[in-house]
Amino acid sequence: MSVEFGLQLYSVRDELVKDFSGTLEKVAAIGYRNVELFFHDANNIGGTVGGLGPEALKKEFERFGLKAVSAHIDLGFLTPENAEKIIAYAKEVGFTSVAIAIAFYSDKQEALAMSAKLNQAGKLFNEHGIQLYYHNHFEEFQKFDNQYVMDIILENTDEQFVKLEFDTYWAIRGGVDPIQYLQKLGERCDLIHQKDLPAGVAPVNLFEVIGEDAKIDMDLMIKLHQIDYFTEAGQGVMDIPAIVTEFSSKPEARYLFIEQDWTRKNQLESVEISFNYISKLFRDLGL
Repeated sequence: MSVEFGLQLYSVRDELVKDFSGTLEKVAAIGYRNVELFFHDANNIGGTVGGLGPEALKKEFERFGLKAVSAHIDLGFLTPENAEKIIAYAKEVGFTSVAIAIAFYSDKQEALAMSAKLNQAGKLFNEHGIQLYYHNHFEEFQKFDNQYVMDIILENTDEQFVKLEFDTYWAIRGGVDPIQYLQKLGERCDLIHQKDLPAGVAPVNLFEVIGEDAKIDMDLMIKLHQIDYFTEAGQGVMDIPAIVTEFSSKPEARYLFIEQDWTRKNQLESVEISFNYISKLFRDLGL
């Protein structure tokens, strides 16, 4: 399978609220064909998709030539009852991958407990033809007992049931070389997220700001989530060509998703800049 690219729709979240169908149409007009959804409330699955049920949502995608291939989900979907809800939704819309969007850890025991939950949920998803992923931020590269949280999770989850959707930007913010970590991940990673780091952001490693032993939670993440720490793909200092080259060399590589957490531009303008850069890069690399 050759690698393709797409858009994590969280990148245009404000535009989707203003005009859901109109934003999908504009995303398609830019040139995107593959999209990743986001469901951040297990009690309100329709909340981020214009209030649409799965049948209506699928028709909207088909109308604009878009294909939903993956979705972000919150931790609430790891319970059997809520997992069944998103499984039913996914089957009707047609996406076959779901990724845990974010989690936080105070110690190794919490990472081990999360691993057990991921295994249990991953097995259930797998039985229904859906692959569970874990999407990282920087906090997974905090160390407990001299070991990355991310490595604890990977070592204690079944590779059949749990894969990693690797966010290269957040890996750098955690002090990790994304290319080296991609190599380490091997077959556990066939989806990645890409954005870019503006020149002048210093220090790059957020642990140099907060300390290696900081308690990382959502409040701290919000403080560190400053708009000027993000820029569109190709507009910053990340070696995206090398990342794409490494990722695309994997026989199992499936999708690279543009995910723009924040931008000072209009969100649609932002994802168009990234589309133009990534589409040209893919052509230049013969992908």
